[in-house]
Amino acid sequence: MNPLRFLACLLLVATAASAASAPRPNILFILTDDQAPWAIGAAGHPQVKTPHMDRIAREGARFTHAFTPTPVCSPARAGIMTSRYGTEVGILDYLNPNVEPNHGLADSFVTWPRLLQQAGYATALFGKWHLGLLDDQHPTKRGYGHFAGLRGGGSPPKDPVLEIEGVTAKRDGFIVDLVADEAIKWLGAHDKAKPFAASVHFREPHASYLPVRDEDWARVKDIDPIVPNPDYPGLDVERAKKLTREYLASVTAVDRNLGRILALLDERGLTANTLLIFTSDHGYNIGHHGIWHKGNATWLLKKEFTPPATPNITAGRRPNMFDTSIHIPLLIRWPGVVKAGTVEPRTVSHLDWLPTFAAVSGAKVPAGTIVRGRDISPVLRGAARSWDNDFYGEYSMRHGAQVHMRMIRTPEWKLMRDFSMEGRDELYHLARDPDETRNLITDASPATKKILATLDARILTKMTELKDPALPQARARLGKN
Repeated sequence: MNPLRFLACLLLVATAASAASAPRPNILFILTDDQAPWAIGAAGHPQVKTPHMDRIAREGARFTHAFTPTPVCSPARAGIMTSRYGTEVGILDYLNPNVEPNHGLADSFVTWPRLLQQAGYATALFGKWHLGLLDDQHPTKRGYGHFAGLRGGGSPPKDPVLEIEGVTAKRDGFIVDLVADEAIKWLGAHDKAKPFAASVHFREPHASYLPVRDEDWARVKDIDPIVPNPDYPGLDVERAKKLTREYLASVTAVDRNLGRILALLDERGLTANTLLIFTSDHGYNIGHHGIWHKGNATWLLKKEFTPPATPNITAGRRPNMFDTSIHIPLLIRWPGVVKAGTVEPRTVSHLDWLPTFAAVSGAKVPAGTIVRGRDISPVLRGAARSWDNDFYGEYSMRHGAQVHMRMIRTPEWKLMRDFSMEGRDELYHLARDPDETRNLITDASPATKKILATLDARILTKMTELKDPALPQARARLGKN
């Protein structure tokens, strides 16, 4: 054999043996609530100071086209856990304890914490669950070996009621600090001989934003917040500024506690073998498009400019699937795998976590399991050659409105159809109008009509695949049998 070829073969064998013997990575999944991609300093906002989030971006990758399948809490979290859409798991909107106290994520759905637990990982969740209040919907029934936090979705920023060591009681302090305390305590005591998969689900920066610690407020109290589009007709600019300042204070509180967690990883020598993900359940608006919040937004307009109620939508509401609502922040650090300082433009989503974590951990996904997402580890390793950058989303809002929004997004175009009522459809040419300011849905030009026909067909195909309960309305609207 040629000596060079022989050496190359030896190198390949050595590389394969090294990969096979490499320890499985720890996984630390950090999820905030209502954090927009623009609310991270590394994204370029001049008034956002997040040194610890920025550290992750600097030492790893920042994804610029990461999305949530549904822009509201519970269905987004269901997608994170199961790689399934909300319509598939029967969670269409945020779980409202006053309306559906017994509803939650069914045990029949495969979750990534359970897969990793079965693969030998120590698993834990700290913070917000919001996928069921009942004992048989408890996080420890869905794959987490340890839980400290809140089962529901709502909590005040200070002196919250939390479940810790199986005891639910009012706790003194800020919830952002208490959640971090529990995560740090568990990570600090963890046996490093066994891999872990831990989720830290901060409640922040969800409203109410205040109170925060004095040190967090001091970092934002003197800024004059930038309003994204102050000329939006009727926008309450002063209120938008007030909300933005308070929101950034809450983001600052998250960043401070993120720094504590990163320091613990460094101190225990866990950084090098930990795949760390920092993201949020969905995007957020404060003045963008004249609205406040996410997919179930309210108008942020002066009273005389606020549209009246319609038969399907209560007064003040603005259901939407704007990019500002479906776009999520995503930072990933994996030393030795993800190249430091990477800015990754490929499209990924919350549906991708289950197949990705299964792939990197060696966990087995049971035969016949439906998985809607993709393993993104080839992207993380720099080995992905081709990639589909289109994305499908849905939101059947049930609290404050009755809508069936379905969306297909390509790098060039985006179509949103509301199959619950006429007159709410939206078409944007993202390549020319990335801020979604000009709705082309009534454009009668042949080129636009052709685009519409193509995107409509794709929405119908996806709804059929998902056995979407709104499919009859969609077929009736689009003239299909």
